[in-house]
Amino acid sequence: MTPGAASGGELDHLRALFVQTPATLAGYLVGAAVVVWLFHDLAPRAQLLGWLAATALLWGLRLAHYLRARRRPQADDAQLRRWRRSWQLLVLAHGSLWGLAGWLFWGLGPPYARLGLILVLYSYCVSAVQLLGAQPRVFLGFIGVVFVPAIVRIATDASQPGHLALAVIATLLLLSTVLMARLQGSALAQAIALKARTDELASRLRAEMDAADEARQVAEEARRAAEAASRAKTQFFAAASHDLRQPLHAMGLFAEALRSRQQDAESAALVHSIHESVDALEGLFGELLDITRIDSGAVAVNPRPVPMADLFARLRLHFEPIAFEKGLALALRGGRHVAHADPMVLERVLRNLLSNAIRYCDDGGVLLSCRLRSQGGRAQLLLQVWDTGIGIPEPSLPRIFDEFYQAHEHRLPGANQRKGLGLGLAIVRRLADLMGAALSVRSRVGRGSVFSLLLPLGRAPRPADAAAAAPQALPALTLQGRRIVVVEDDAAVRAGLLTLLQAWGAQVLAFDGCDALAAWLADRAAERPDLALVDYRLPGRGTGLDALGALRARFGGVSLPAIVVTGSSSCSQEAQALAHDCHLLVKPVLPHRLRALIAFKLGVRPGVAAAVAGPG
Repeated sequence: MTPGAASGGELDHLRALFVQTPATLAGYLVGAAVVVWLFHDLAPRAQLLGWLAATALLWGLRLAHYLRARRRPQADDAQLRRWRRSWQLLVLAHGSLWGLAGWLFWGLGPPYARLGLILVLYSYCVSAVQLLGAQPRVFLGFIGVVFVPAIVRIATDASQPGHLALAVIATLLLLSTVLMARLQGSALAQAIALKARTDELASRLRAEMDAADEARQVAEEARRAAEAASRAKTQFFAAASHDLRQPLHAMGLFAEALRSRQQDAESAALVHSIHESVDALEGLFGELLDITRIDSGAVAVNPRPVPMADLFARLRLHFEPIAFEKGLALALRGGRHVAHADPMVLERVLRNLLSNAIRYCDDGGVLLSCRLRSQGGRAQLLLQVWDTGIGIPEPSLPRIFDEFYQAHEHRLPGANQRKGLGLGLAIVRRLADLMGAALSVRSRVGRGSVFSLLLPLGRAPRPADAAAAAPQALPALTLQGRRIVVVEDDAAVRAGLLTLLQAWGAQVLAFDGCDALAAWLADRAAERPDLALVDYRLPGRGTGLDALGALRARFGGVSLPAIVVTGSSSCSQEAQALAHDCHLLVKPVLPHRLRALIAFKLGVRPGVAAAVAGPG
């Protein structure tokens, strides 16, 4: 800091001094009144009036100085420094007048008058401790010009007994006042420094709070953007799933129609293979949509006893040919156990793990094991998928469950294999979390990997329950004499339904939308159908529910049985179907499910239909 400059704290103190000026001037008035009262009959009149005039002039200048500062409360630092210099000069000039009073009026009158004069002068020295303690030079100058002339006058007044002792006492009072001012100045300096530090910390805190608020706003915007992206992804898959399910739905219908016409064993085996392919394709399609359904909260977990033998049989049927084609041994051990889990979710987890194990294993084999484990005093099942494949590098292990991450992304797929998208293990992690199952992995490069899943132990179903849960072959469905109206905009699906329903003996009237249906309903010769089978999503503004409403308005209200087929798994469509007293099937619809539901709706073979479709 350059000479003459003032810090922010000093300027704050100067502002405080300006505020205290009225109290200081009031004290000077009181002191002047005391001096006049003590010496008005003792001091020469010209001397007393001259001193009073000078005192009044300085008093007025200080008042004007104060009023000027008060009229400009927003004065800048440079102006405050100029005012400080003039204020200091006025303070020293006023102190000189009080020192002159001590020199002029000492020795006049009785001892009480001299004592009163000393007390007035000393009171100004003490009051200067508070006002000037932070300005040492000004303080020393002020008390010097106020009290030193009185001390010199007392010491040189030989006419008064004990004058030297009184001078020493006055000197000691002066020194104690200086010490008091030093302590006061140090405390005041610390207070000013503490205030400056507090202001600095408050400023930094405000800056950090502003930065935190900005960061929160950025995070909130990022969260909203992520939610919007997630909603957009979910809406895209929901919209696209209808079109993606259509060819798969039609394929299943044609396969079932073909099976109803086959005669020899070779054709039956071929149709059976087609059915197996359709089922597998449906499973793969479901895996593709799993990641979206899980993120949107549409996957519900319903745990129940799962016999591992049945699950292993399905997995063996699917993966054994794939492993054989690669020259790998596939082993499944521990089928005697029963897990407590959602069977569909558990099967999807194991399918993904086995598919990955076979894909990244070139020789040796893959083992799926199920063993009992005790953890925390509870019996649990440990399911593990072992492979002798290429293994996973240690740095990649923490990321293998991330979406679209592939530890071996540069590895070319083998024959009859497709390169994955890096979603399989991400789906596994999400499904395991939904089931509350602990999932872990260990691996060594060049030796293989093992994925472990810990599940609660389930209770084996009773024989009666197992028999009831066993799949039952449905006899051929006969719809002779039944009239069914089909409203479906997709030509392939419409043709498949027409072929399948006619193979079951029904008379089928097929329409591609609400307009074609309305034209038929306008014909008075139109006969009442026994069942309406409509697609929810139709071209134009109408939906399948609108088509159903037109049919029921023409043929006897809600008594017309109806089935609505949709490519979306939206809960709102289920609620709409319930409100319109019809059943909802989600594409791709497997033929046996369609057959069972039609039988239930029409009351054909009620015992079999109820066993497969259930009430409602």
